[in-house]
Amino acid sequence: MSPSVEIRRLTTPQELFEAAAEEVVRAANQAVAERGRFTLALSGGSTPKSLYTLLATNARSTLPWDRTFFFWSDERHVPPTDPDSNYRMAQEAMFSKVSVPAGNVLRVPSEMPDAAAAAEAYEQTLRKFSALEPQQFPRFDLILLGMGPDGHTASLFPETAALQEKSRLVVANWVEKLKTSRITFTVPVLNAGRSVAFLVSGTDKAPALKAVIESDAPGEQYPAKLVRPNDGKLIWFVDRAAASELSNQP
Repeated sequence: MSPSVEIRRLTTPQELFEAAAEEVVRAANQAVAERGRFTLALSGGSTPKSLYTLLATNARSTLPWDRTFFFWSDERHVPPTDPDSNYRMAQEAMFSKVSVPAGNVLRVPSEMPDAAAAAEAYEQTLRKFSALEPQQFPRFDLILLGMGPDGHTASLFPETAALQEKSRLVVANWVEKLKTSRITFTVPVLNAGRSVAFLVSGTDKAPALKAVIESDAPGEQYPAKLVRPNDGKLIWFVDRAAASELSNQP
């Protein structure tokens, strides 16, 4: 692994959540001290949900909530009230329990009937917020990501069209095995982050984690391999179960 990649091996899922929460708070306070605000891209899924619950409980006084701006690296093409909504999950696990200005939560307009139109609208939200020039990508302070057993991250699934996107910020990515479109950040946006953190827990993720970190398999097969920040750091938070097939076991 390159010097900008760090693998943090934790024993239990709870230790993983605690370590990730500490990193969120550290990154937030550094960003606010240096730039006056903290931009955080959230992930969906069961692992981040536990992190959000922990932040709402243990970081109520240490995270600068009023200076933190929340975005989503991907979203399901469902209304924000739908049980499958990544926004709804974060709302229930975190936002409903802390004081966050409404304007600081910039969700994907996933209730729009056309997924491509929702992706375009969210791209314009990112461009306006970051005051981007046409060819620029937003530079998030921290992007949280998960990884599926198939090696997908955000909604960048193996062998899908979005993996080839080089200029757009957000796209509607058709996922044939799910028979639906997912709205997702593109690879260039993930790689523009100041810091990117993967949270990976469970034995079902172990084969994909080994393939992503230690194999020569192509990124089209394991999209998480494509996440390599251009000028930032990459942190893998992995528990013992997820890391069980990696070399050099501690």
